Amino acid sequence: MLHDPNQNALFPKLPDEALQQMKQHGTEIQLDAGDVLFSEGEENYSFHVVLEGEIEIVKLVGGEKRLLAIHRRGEFMGELSMLTGSGSIASARAIAPSRVLRIEMDTFKHIIAECSPIADVVLSAMAGRTQDVEVQLRQQEKLAALGKMSAGLAHELNNPASAGQRAAGQLRENFQNLQSLALQLNSLSPAQLNFIVDVHKDAIAHATTSCPLDPLTQSDKEEEVTDWLEAHDVSNGWKLAPTLVNAGIDTKKLDTLTDNITQESLSNVLLWLEATLASSGLLNEIEQSTARISDLVKAVKAYSYMDQAPLQEVDVHQGIENTLTILNHKLKKGIVVKRDYDKSIPRICVYGSELNQVWTNLIDNAIDAMDGKGQLTIRTSRDNNCILVEIADNGLGIPPAIQSRIFEPFFTTKGVGKGTGLGLEIAYRIVVKRHKGDIHFESKPGDTCFRVYLPIECLDN
Repeated sequence: MLHDPNQNALFPKLPDEALQQMKQHGTEIQLDAGDVLFSEGEENYSFHVVLEGEIEIVKLVGGEKRLLAIHRRGEFMGELSMLTGSGSIASARAIAPSRVLRIEMDTFKHIIAECSPIADVVLSAMAGRTQDVEVQLRQQEKLAALGKMSAGLAHELNNPASAGQRAAGQLRENFQNLQSLALQLNSLSPAQLNFIVDVHKDAIAHATTSCPLDPLTQSDKEEEVTDWLEAHDVSNGWKLAPTLVNAGIDTKKLDTLTDNITQESLSNVLLWLEATLASSGLLNEIEQSTARISDLVKAVKAYSYMDQAPLQEVDVHQGIENTLTILNHKLKKGIVVKRDYDKSIPRICVYGSELNQVWTNLIDNAIDAMDGKGQLTIRTSRDNNCILVEIADNGLGIPPAIQSRIFEPFFTTKGVGKGTGLGLEIAYRIVVKRHKGDIHFESKPGDTCFRVYLPIECLDN
């Protein structure tokens, strides 16, 4: 529960005489338990006063219902709509049989203008509730962003972790086979063993340094090697062929084997060679997987500025790249990122983790605007005494009718439960109020660009 109903400043009760006075201007509504009084996002909803029963106020945040308050006799709701001019920021539902007085907003404004005792109570509560709800929902926005980031990281970490685990299991199985295969090579002469070692070294070098073949060429070579192996009585040649081809062993190199190895030993030598080459490939896969996991962990630490001072000189590009890493699970579904960085811009003194929250909110909004497919363009440059960061997308754009309101608290164009309406407000507050910078935008269908200006001169502590 976000609010304590015992806080009289936030939840004052209208006296009985005020209720009687207001009854002549409104309509009484009877509600059964479970009836909805108004819904989140509902436009032009009315002012309501509870005459009897209990009404709960609930908001969807990150897909989960958050209980904001429970109103009882004399307590009221709906005044925030008069302040913001927007739809309801939450839903109201009866949790017991209730009677509620409904007063249309125009009538309510008239009452406020003519009755100072009621105005004092309502306006005082309005100011307190607005601030309190905003503070609480900012925290919920941060938690929702953290949950979103965690889900993305879990997805990003799962791929290399699964690949590494799978490779480790196959490697264990290979080593068990290698022990018995190595014993089978004891009958070879020292010269033959040296020859095999040389072949193995050349194959490892080829596998680690050469570029992969195109699929058609790879398939043709595998077929040729498979035919050669079958012709030389090597069983399951089709299983060995892919590994041998990847290591650069074609039919010509196989012919050199027959010049140095007897037919009786050929099958064991090739089985050993394939197993060692496959093991080397699995080790490379494990190394790449663990490196990817390490890079993700480093990106998270850099993104959050863990174990670092809040205010410090940072490289804006590094913060943007760390943010892109965090959001990679959403980008790789069909969004192309175009970078146009001015590498000559200086480091600036900022609150690093807060600034990364700005990049996260702007980039995440751009991804949503493109519905997962399109081009995200990020530019950096110097503009007089500021660094300019532009984040543009080719999505649907922001309708002109609402462009003047997108930085307002609680205002959102997303569906109910999909946003708190504080993402851009938080970005504005961090840039303008926290860093003494500026943020504005231009938008039309297919071209929306947010511009963030950050002063180069270090902030005063």
